[in-house]
Parts: sequence; C-alpha cells; structure tokens
Amino acid sequence: MKNLKMSIAATLLMAVSFANAQEKMNHENGDMKMDHSKMANMKSDAKAEAILSDYFNLKDALVADDTKKAAQEGSKLVASLKAFDASSYSKENQKELADIIEDATEHAEHIIKSAIDHQREHFKILSMDITDMVAIIGTKNTLYEQFCPMYDKGSAWLSTSNEVKNPYYGSKMPTCGKVQKTIN
Repeated sequence: MKNLKMSIAATLLMAVSFANAQEKMNHENGDMKMDHSKMANMKSDAKAEAILSDYFNLKDALVADDTKKAAQEGSKLVASLKAFDASSYSKENQKELADIIEDATEHAEHIIKSAIDHQREHFKILSMDITDMVAIIGTKNTLYEQFCPMYDKGSAWLSTSNEVKNPYYGSKMPTCGKVQKTIN
C-alpha cells in the first residue's frame, strides 16, 4: 500500500509538472505569435545595421586611399542594400526607402568599377542616400554627420566616431572637416 501511495504521488507530481511545462510553452508560443511584427522589425533592423556597417567599411577604405578595398566594400554594400526589406514600414516610407535604396545601389555599383576619384564622387551622393535612410529607419548607434567644406563645394558623410577622417581627400587632408550633427 505504501508503494501504491508513492506511485500515485509521483504520478501526480509528474502530471502537475507536465501541465506547468505545457502551459509555459503555450504562453511562450503565444508571445512569439504576438511578437511577429517585432521579429520582422528586428530582421529589418539587423539588415539596416548591415548596410551601415558596409557603408562605414567603404568610407574607411576611401580614407585609406584603397581603391581595391573600396570596390570590395561597395560590392558588399550592394548586396546589403538589395537584401533590405522595407515591408515593416509605412507605405509612404516604403516608397521613399525603395527610391533611396535604388539610388544608393546605383552609386555603390559605380564605386565597384571606378578609380578612386570617381569612387569619391559617387560616395558623396551615396552618403546623402544613407543619411536619408537613417532619418527614416533610425539606428541603435550614435552617428556623426561630418562635413568637409573643401570637397566639391562641401560634402558630408556619416561616421561612428566624432574624430574626423576625411574619405574625400584621404591621406592628402585626413582631418579636413568637422562634425556638423550628432545622430542618436
């Protein structure tokens, strides 16, 4: 009889544990279903951060006067831009993002196949596109919009550092410019 009571108690304990585990799984699955839009935004955020990372790597290649590296980073940027999914944004923002991405992709493609002077010309317009994109999608990082008054009657770019490293003049004038805006 003692063994029977122990078996019943063990069975009840297992049943309660199983029920609690099942309830927890159902709750978590329900949360996952409710957070589908959050997950879509997280994927968009990750792809947006990939675009920014590729853009900053391209900028650094231009700062270093490295045409080949700039072309490689331009190629990565094209892939990141094409992978971006704007479907989680409003219809108006989707259209604007599509226009920005199309233009940015075109300039990144020119960077892939150009000499450094021409890469820098396209980087100027690409920087405007990326700045416009950040204005719509935001970023989790602090960025610095920097400005060189001498390159092509004034040209801006984004940086993760407030230390000016000029991608337009590279080693010729590495610190020409200033931080004109902080983006949070």
